[in-house]
Amino acid sequence: MASTPETASPPHMWPVGHSGRPILRVDEDPDAIRVLTAALNDRIIPGTYVSDGAPVVVEEISGAIAPTAADQNVALPITASVLKPPLLSGLLAEHADVLGVKNGRPDTEITPPRPVLSAVLARRSWPGLPVLRRIISTPVLRPDGTLLQNPGYDPVTGFYLAANNHLAPVPDHPTPQEVEQAREFLLDRFLRDFPWRTKADLPNYLALLVTPLIRPMTEALAPFGLIDASMPGSGKTILTGCVGLLVGQSVQTFTDSEEELRKVITTVLGEPGGVIVFDNLKEGTMVNSAVLARLVTERNWSDRRMGTNAAINVVNDRLWLATGNNLRVGGDMASRSVWVRLDPNCPRPEARTGFTIPNLDSWILDPANRATVLRHLLIMILDWTNRGAPIATNVPQMRQFTAWAKHLGGFLEHHQIGGFLTNADENRELDEEDGQWREFLNAWDDIHGDARLTSQQLRQSGEPTAGTDPWAGTFPTTPSGKPLTTMSLGWKLRGQIDRWHGDVVLRSATDSHRNSKLWWVERHTA
Repeated sequence: MASTPETASPPHMWPVGHSGRPILRVDEDPDAIRVLTAALNDRIIPGTYVSDGAPVVVEEISGAIAPTAADQNVALPITASVLKPPLLSGLLAEHADVLGVKNGRPDTEITPPRPVLSAVLARRSWPGLPVLRRIISTPVLRPDGTLLQNPGYDPVTGFYLAANNHLAPVPDHPTPQEVEQAREFLLDRFLRDFPWRTKADLPNYLALLVTPLIRPMTEALAPFGLIDASMPGSGKTILTGCVGLLVGQSVQTFTDSEEELRKVITTVLGEPGGVIVFDNLKEGTMVNSAVLARLVTERNWSDRRMGTNAAINVVNDRLWLATGNNLRVGGDMASRSVWVRLDPNCPRPEARTGFTIPNLDSWILDPANRATVLRHLLIMILDWTNRGAPIATNVPQMRQFTAWAKHLGGFLEHHQIGGFLTNADENRELDEEDGQWREFLNAWDDIHGDARLTSQQLRQSGEPTAGTDPWAGTFPTTPSGKPLTTMSLGWKLRGQIDRWHGDVVLRSATDSHRNSKLWWVERHTA
């Protein structure tokens, strides 16, 4: 379906002056407010839309700096600027002749005073303006499975697609030869030389690469993507950059502060783009964030607007990625992440040669090369949708992300790319927090069996006796390695009630006589 033209016949027939611009005759303030409001609703100013109740104008960004590396921010070439009095004043001067009384002379071109412009823009209802939901830089699938690829505004989705002079129109029905060429390019050239650690890593990455392009159709929540390597120079930043350079990316520094992380998320979700990358986490970092765990499972992100008490609510339609060496996960992030792991298995990975595409890190910076990658991806996607977009039925259950896994698994199966998510069991071992609890509960079972203990009794049993430690170092401590108080131990245990760690689980009940919690471990028996 083609995008609608940028201009349409306005409800009012505004007279046109000698300049070729519409004439807006205004009187005193109340009349001027009415006239300018009607003119704005009639799209006297081209490229105007409404977003979250505010009129905006879509405009190109002049002098935008092209990225020179895959780990840099990639801004979209156009933006939606919220109309403020100065911007509205300038646009009215460019696109209309506003005539009023000046120095006692009627029909003189004037600049409307700021209070009038502020009054016009104060309203939240703009029925004449099309709704702008997103600015995108790459074609995407509409909810009906058709490809949005004509630059400009698309009324079906509310998306505005930036023009790409390097991308030729993609056929709605690619030929088998075009599909095979696309598959050969992506698998045997573009992604061939990455040192994938397991057979799951290439298909997992392809799933992440395709996700922003099909998400408007699938409407599926996407898991957090971890691009992990055994050592520097393995190519992980190139992988995230290949996604971000296609759809726009914001590169951020990861922080252990939940408050600072929340601020980063709120800020970047207010900007256009398709991918957020937390790049180059400190080696061995454990990704265990309640804020991130909440983020990837919510379709809308609610927070306070920076510097105010006003609340904001924005659509969470981004792909969230992180890169690092020997990363770990903990808490709820373990079940909310998909892993892509690289292992060059050599002392100096940066010195490798003989690549199918030499200098891929600089090759992907060329817009023509990015268009080649994008075209092949879109051809494979359309071949899948033309066959009914079959979904996979044998993928692992991923809670909120099962729909994502089924759609991407179906895409990969359709193109006979196996191994998707087959590293799920292996990557559970990277959940260090789960491993620590599993060891502790297994030791508990060995020492106390099914005996029911109070927090104090359990705490006392954790003290080494005669220089020996029956817990073999598995008993919980503070971050500095000091023993927990009885109260702290009780609160720590509360967070694990009925949560399985391997084949052991912590159970709890209340002792009504002593009004205290009792704790014991159960082991699963087949």
